[in-house]
Parts: sequence; structure tokens; C-alpha cells
Amino acid sequence: MSSCPRVNRPTRRRLLGLMGALGGTMLLAACQPTVLHHGYLPRKGDLEQLREGMSRAEVEALLGSPSTTATIESLNDSYYYISSTTKQTAFLKPKEVDRRVLAIRFDRNGLVKSFAIYGLEDGQIVNINDRKTPVAGREMGILASLFSRYK
Repeated sequence: MSSCPRVNRPTRRRLLGLMGALGGTMLLAACQPTVLHHGYLPRKGDLEQLREGMSRAEVEALLGSPSTTATIESLNDSYYYISSTTKQTAFLKPKEVDRRVLAIRFDRNGLVKSFAIYGLEDGQIVNINDRKTPVAGREMGILASLFSRYK
């Protein structure tokens, strides 16, 4: 006949304490933010080699293809290398904590005219459409319009 080993009270308390500590550690680990990196920003050594007067081909050989390009003043092109870092904790909305944009502007001959690195603090919120359609008269709800006849 086999019997189950009996656990004495101090051992049971330690076991419950360890289980509680393990559970608390798991809860804390679940609340750690998830950090995501998007895009590409060249390494510092590559940026040190970038100089005014380089051709587009030299820039692409050094830094790779840009994240995006833009044509400014219909003749001069710009290359943009964009990188961003976001943090998300559990189920909350992700928050962008860092953004770096390397902007390279070319002259009419396709040579580097200027370049700069911009951060999140340099960004501006652009409201795409803030116009509102004008409404004739004052705005009334359904009930107000129904009962306005009886005044």
C-alpha cells in the first residue's frame, strides 16, 4: 500500500510563495513593451562618407535604395531614408518613440546639393483636410426641428 507523501506546513508555504513569485514575474513580463524598428537608416560610418558633389549612383552604391523619393521644383530630386521605432505595451495603441529621416537633395545635374538628418521633434502634424461644409441656418437636431413648430 502506497501513501502520498505528506507536505508539512513550512514546505507548503514556501511552495505557495514560489508559485506566487513566479506568477507575479509572469504578469510583469507580459507588461513589458514590445519595441519594433521599421525602415532603414544608414550606419554612422556610411553617413561620414556622404558628401556634397556625389552622384545619385554613388549615393545609391553607398546607402542603398532610398525609402522614398520626391521631385521638388519639377527638376531637382530628393532621396529620403526613413526609420522609425514604436513601442507597444500589452493591448494599448502603439506609440512612435523615435523617427529619423535622412534627406538628400540633388541639383539639376544629379549631384548632391545638401543633406540633413531630421528627428521626430522636427516633424509637423499636417491636417489633410480641415475645411467644413457650411450649413445654412443654425444646426438643429431631429427633436428640435420637430418641436420648433410648436413654439
